[in-house]
Formats: sequence, structure tokens, C-alpha cells
Amino acid sequence: MSARNRLDLEPDTVERDLVKLVLTVVELLRQLMERQAVRRFDTGDLTEEQEERIGLTLMLLEDRMAELRDRYGLRPEDLNLDLGPLGPLLPRE
Repeated sequence: MSARNRLDLEPDTVERDLVKLVLTVVELLRQLMERQAVRRFDTGDLTEEQEERIGLTLMLLEDRMAELRDRYGLRPEDLNLDLGPLGPLLPRE
């Protein structure tokens, strides 16, 4: 088998790539939940307690995501997948 056809996997790279994929999915879901929460805030659908709980939960999730990105040397833009002609998976900020 030629060197070109071999797959050279490093445990650190596999773990980082898996974490990157998982964090990308979690970030997509976090952004969707945040948009839904904002819509519910705007319509007055939530009690003050629910608004506070949702806000706190989203802030904690964002903090935890930042910790995991730092731990694996990832930047927020590293979590955005290029979908070719469809554009990026996550909206650019």
C-alpha cells in the first residue's frame, strides 16, 4: 500500500475533530434555542421567572462551549461548516 493511500490517524486529532463536530451541532442548537427564546420574549409568552431561567441557561451553555473550545484550541469560527453553494451552516456574526 502506498503512503498516499494510507490513513494516518492520530488520537489527538481524532478526539479534537470529534469534539469540533459535536460542538458545531450544539452551537447550531444553541443558536436556534436563543432565537426561539427571543421570539417568546418579544411576544410576552413567558413569565419573568421563565425569562430569567432561559437567559441563565443560555449564558451557562455559552460559557461551557467557550471552555470546551479553549480546551481543544478551537475558535468560534472553527465550528462553522462550509456547505458549498448553500453557504455557511451558522450565520456569521
